[in-house]
Amino acid sequence: MTTGKNTKAYETPNHPYQGARIAEESDMLGRYGLKNKEELWRNESELREMRREARRLLGEAQGDVDLAGQKGAEFVARLRKLGLLSETDDISAVLSLDVTDLLERRLQTVAYRQGLAASPDQARQFITHGHITVQGARVTRPSKKVTASEQDTLDFDQTSPLADDLHPERAEGQE
Repeated sequence: MTTGKNTKAYETPNHPYQGARIAEESDMLGRYGLKNKEELWRNESELREMRREARRLLGEAQGDVDLAGQKGAEFVARLRKLGLLSETDDISAVLSLDVTDLLERRLQTVAYRQGLAASPDQARQFITHGHITVQGARVTRPSKKVTASEQDTLDFDQTSPLADDLHPERAEGQE
């Protein structure tokens, strides 16, 4: 996918008015606190590109998973770093990934799951207002993909009022 000026980084659905798909997308927006369907479509397009690359590598290796894994070692390493694949998974596991796997790696979702916020929407607000840090650096983009190594370094910014355990907006039981 080449991105240039005036080029979308996502593909929209082919049939925009399907009730079942619209209901499923609305459920995902609520569950992950996404701002709009564009954020969901971006992740779906990113997943589509990953699957396309895995199929290409497997096709070039004529179905030999080991050979495809060697040719796509950097590709698989990047997915392992993101936490999408485990160390035991091979390149064929990319084909079984779901869009929820990508959405679970977003900073917004990771911050919510770690208890830094009471809801995905609150996590989004904390991030955009600069209250959350990753490895000590303030991040204001809720869509940032958090790598497996960064996951345990999420915390409140020390200059933020939310760094105080007694702040009323802090999630219950947050330390």
